Amino acid sequence: MTKTVNYRDIITVEPGKRSGKPCIRGMRITVYDVLEYLASGMSVEDVLRDFPYLTREDIRACLSYAADRERSQVAVGS
Repeated sequence: MTKTVNYRDIITVEPGKRSGKPCIRGMRITVYDVLEYLASGMSVEDVLRDFPYLTREDIRACLSYAADRERSQVAVGS
């Protein structure tokens, strides 16, 4: 099993940058951007090729961040 990335070391939130959305290592690319690229069918290799300043660990941090957010969501009764 692969070691889980501690996204807190990679994902940053700055109020004046990208409207306070979670970004990768203080850059202007957001977690949402990366997740959208992957959801649209881009492979990790495609994302890395198009954004050479990103690393595999950055992408894993985005996925880990999203999983943590999903895990923390409170279920509302139907």
